[in-house]
Amino acid sequence: MQESVSAAPRKAGIGAYIALVFAVIFFSGISVSKPVQDFGTVIAEKVGVEPKKVHDIFSVFDFNTLNGKFGKVAVPETADKAASGHGSANFSGQGGAGARDGFMFALTLMPTTLFAMGIIAVLEHYGALEAMRRLLQRILKPLMGIPGDTGLAMIASFQSTDAGAALTRALYDEGKINAQERDIFAMFQFSAGAPITNFLSSGAALLALTAAAAVAGGEAEKVPTTIGACLAVIFIFKVVGANLMRFYLRLVARKEEGAPS
Repeated sequence: MQESVSAAPRKAGIGAYIALVFAVIFFSGISVSKPVQDFGTVIAEKVGVEPKKVHDIFSVFDFNTLNGKFGKVAVPETADKAASGHGSANFSGQGGAGARDGFMFALTLMPTTLFAMGIIAVLEHYGALEAMRRLLQRILKPLMGIPGDTGLAMIASFQSTDAGAALTRALYDEGKINAQERDIFAMFQFSAGAPITNFLSSGAALLALTAAAAVAGGEAEKVPTTIGACLAVIFIFKVVGANLMRFYLRLVARKEEGAPS
């Protein structure tokens, strides 16, 4: 009878780290950020092409751009009437309720989930997940009690709540995280979900308007913060929320151990 031999841990070579860099760029939205777009504008001016063409090339490396969006459905008598006398609504329509409306909403999440899991499967083949695990294992475990395998899902959750949730579910189904680690990580994602997308699309605009009003009112009333500082606060409190869940789960486990059988 032959003894079972445990598989050796997969090595993370240079190709794995290249795949990891691509994954970070793809899921973080860096390729469509303003600094990168400004850099693209400079390149476009030097080669003599329209900046939009360069921006479109960079946007190919962005998850949300390739994920796309649903078109509009013509709906009569809506607030935003078009020239034809009809308005428009999103894919799930307007005025829905109950289980049917919930089904239509869930249906809109399927392309995001399947696309994210497909990209992750390709990246895993090239070793990106192993490289991420090696880099983050010594950081995430003491910081929040979760393994380095969650690193890529964490990056994805900063831009898309759907992608983060899909990757977390895949990690749990594959046995890479247990139920307790899943709950802690879910708490991290739930607090200020998708901050890069949501905050930079709304909070950043609010800061800009407030700053403009402050400058008009005088130097003493200038806004005493920056977008980077706000994102840092969001990240810190996401970690705090995850550790609160971590403490709660430990407390519940101790009570269950001490309870009489």
